[in-house]
Amino acid sequence: MKRIIFLSLVLTALAGGVQAQKFALIDMEYILKNIPAYEMANEQLKQISLRWEKEITTQAQKVEDMYKEYQSNAVFLTDAQKKEKEEEILKEDKATQDLRRKYFGPEGELYKKRESLMKPIQDDVYEAVKSISEGKGYQMVIDRASAADIIFASPRIDISNEVLAKLGFSK
Repeated sequence: MKRIIFLSLVLTALAGGVQAQKFALIDMEYILKNIPAYEMANEQLKQISLRWEKEITTQAQKVEDMYKEYQSNAVFLTDAQKKEKEEEILKEDKATQDLRRKYFGPEGELYKKRESLMKPIQDDVYEAVKSISEGKGYQMVIDRASAADIIFASPRIDISNEVLAKLGFSK
């Protein structure tokens, strides 16, 4: 009996201590699509990427042509000449791989360019979300674009348009 009364008191105390928590949602894709600087940065990255991909493709084609020429002339070459041609082809192939890694690798030029163009925009969005959250007392703001496990959320808690307005891009 004492145990039941004690357990009831503990549960009552815990229930009284729980406060309503406020949550909000944002749709980061929607927000970023409505920021012109983000779209321009994406277009600039696309153009750079295409230019670098063309450069790599040209280099790879050069290696392919060298290999075809080597294959067609292999019967006429001495062993020393074959070895020299093979080393030359391997050197060019390595240069192509190095170029691909330089531009598109994990710490490549494209990554650095994306970071330099996108980070300021993302920081501005973060600061706007933080400001709105602190002003309205939200304990958590969830990005519905990246949270695939959100099945339904009331549109009333979506503050994406408020974020855009705070950034000066009212919808």
